[in-house]
Amino acid sequence: MHMNFTMNIPGLKGVTILKVEQVEETMRVYVEMERSLQQCPDCGAPTSRVHDYRIQKVKHLKWFERKTDLFYKRRRYVCACGKRFSEQNPFVQRYQRTSIEWNQAVGIRAIKGKTFKETGETYGSSSSTIVRRFDRLARSEIRSVEKLPSVIAIDEYKGDTREGKYQLIIADGITKKPLDILPNRYKNTIKHYLQKYGDQVQVVIMDMSHSFKSAVQSALGRPVIVADRFHFCRYVYWALDGVRRRVQKEFHPYDRKKCKRMKHVFYKASDRLTEEDRWHLHRYLDMSEELKKAYELKETYRGWFVQAKESGSEDIGKVKQGLRDFYRRVQDSGIPEMEKAITTLQNWQTEILNSFVYGYSNGFLEGINNSTKVLKRNAYGFRNFSRFRAKILLTHQFKGIGIHIG
Repeated sequence: MHMNFTMNIPGLKGVTILKVEQVEETMRVYVEMERSLQQCPDCGAPTSRVHDYRIQKVKHLKWFERKTDLFYKRRRYVCACGKRFSEQNPFVQRYQRTSIEWNQAVGIRAIKGKTFKETGETYGSSSSTIVRRFDRLARSEIRSVEKLPSVIAIDEYKGDTREGKYQLIIADGITKKPLDILPNRYKNTIKHYLQKYGDQVQVVIMDMSHSFKSAVQSALGRPVIVADRFHFCRYVYWALDGVRRRVQKEFHPYDRKKCKRMKHVFYKASDRLTEEDRWHLHRYLDMSEELKKAYELKETYRGWFVQAKESGSEDIGKVKQGLRDFYRRVQDSGIPEMEKAITTLQNWQTEILNSFVYGYSNGFLEGINNSTKVLKRNAYGFRNFSRFRAKILLTHQFKGIGIHIG
């Protein structure tokens, strides 16, 4: 199809389209720029004298779901000083074989897409080209940390890179944006990083890891450490589950298997149980006095936790007394699993109470780690730590941008 017109096509604004043809499954678009007065890059003098033309093949975004190549009739000018130079154009940079729009779309899809291979197939390129584009984008877009904010959250995730099995992610506890990722979770790595960037850190939210706690205190002195609520609550629920698994061994084989399948009813809040759940719960609690006591302790703890969330920041003394009362009830019960659980709570009591005073949580970081697992699964793993780090940080940095481009 022959034509000769100028129209405002996205990415080709001000370009004259000479001809469009389809060869197999590829669209070929022949284009050129209008002849105009150009400025010599050497002497700065204006010139409109054409030296010659060169045909440059440029990969562009798809048209009508067909791969598109631009055949650009590039005009070269010559100045009175003898300098030959190419004309300026809005769609392809010097020495590039892909258009500016193509590079932008590939950059976004390399970040937001599932895999580099899939992105390459979508845009008619090799996965190695996509990786190079991604690495270049990562170098320009990822901002290095200069100072950590006053409130940070830290957590580990299983990355399985060459740097180690586990990596550590650091996020802003207020804005909930990931800030940096450390190659491993070793105490010295965390300590040196916090010493370098953590002068302003006052509050650290973390799970109940003695290694993390030791590293933070060594690097920052005595910051406020906030234990994540999910991590300290689960010790009581684990204790209840431990009691269930121990006592159900004495049940009839049918009840043992059924109790195992219905274990979720023990975790549920009593006011959220259905009639069927309540029936199964009472059946198995009636079969073991010890299991019944353990369940009652769990409900006591849950009641304390709900109250602590409501009034913790206003009356922490009452919350502390309620926790001590819970300790006493556990000790009176003599249930070994529960006693072991409260030993952990006692060791972390200050950090647990801090979670109600300050109201911070690591829940958002668990969500980030969950999306990281999806990234890793889709790509069948990342062995290169730097690339995996960039993928995680850029995915969240460009969270609000869609992938419909191209």
